[in-house]
Order: sequence, then C-alpha cells, then structure tokens
Amino acid sequence: MKYHFKIHKEEKGFWAECLELDGCITQGDDRRHLELMMTDAVSAYLEEPESSKHVFPMPDPTLKGRNIVAVPVDPKIAMAMVVRQSRLERSLTQRQVADKLGMKHISQYQKLESGKTANPELTTLVKLKNLYPNLSIDSVLA
Repeated sequence: MKYHFKIHKEEKGFWAECLELDGCITQGDDRRHLELMMTDAVSAYLEEPESSKHVFPMPDPTLKGRNIVAVPVDPKIAMAMVVRQSRLERSLTQRQVADKLGMKHISQYQKLESGKTANPELTTLVKLKNLYPNLSIDSVLA
C-alpha cells in the first residue's frame, strides 16, 4: 500500500502533503530526511485508536506527476487498516467478527486491527477473505 505525497521546496528545506489523506503533512531539512518523515507521517496517520470509527480513503494508484512520490505504508499498519475498515463498512463489532472467525477470545481479533500486531496466519487470511470477499490483500502488499 502506497499513499502519494506532493513535495514542496522552500528556502530552508522541504515539506510534503499526502494527496489522499487530509491533514497528513510533514517536513524535512533535506530530501532524504523528508522521505523518512513521510513514511513516519503516513504510518502515524493511519494508526487509528481502537475506538475510532473513521474509514480512510484507499490510495489512488492513478496519481502521478511532477514532485509526487509514492510512500509505502508499513504492511502491519496497512493490514490492520483494511481489516478494521472491512469490519466498519459492514457495521460489525469486534466481538461479532471474532465469533465469525471462530476466535474464542476477542483479543485474538483485536490483534488484527492493531498496527503493532497485525500479522495474520494464512488460515486467518483465508477466513478473513471468506468473511470479507472484497478484502484486497494485494492492496496491503502493493
């Protein structure tokens, strides 16, 4: 998963804004520092608290142009985001999804929605795909 930033140069450095995520802005002293800051900014922006009901827009792969760069999202954060958004789009609770996936403890499911711990096994991915047919693992890996 890659979001797109437009880079702006100023006298004393650079700043960049994510084109798909309103308010996701960062700056850096030089281009290399800015690239690190963009990665941190997009990851921090997407790592929502568990109680949030916000659904983020997916990246727009058609965005291209001068001073526009694609910034990868940490795969665990991307996975947590798409799982959480899939649940919210269907108005399900974490408990309901945990039950549908055959998880005895809700904490097992909550790990899937955390950017720090979202690293599902293949069998869990299959169950998620069966529950959410439109879930795109490719979007996480792209």
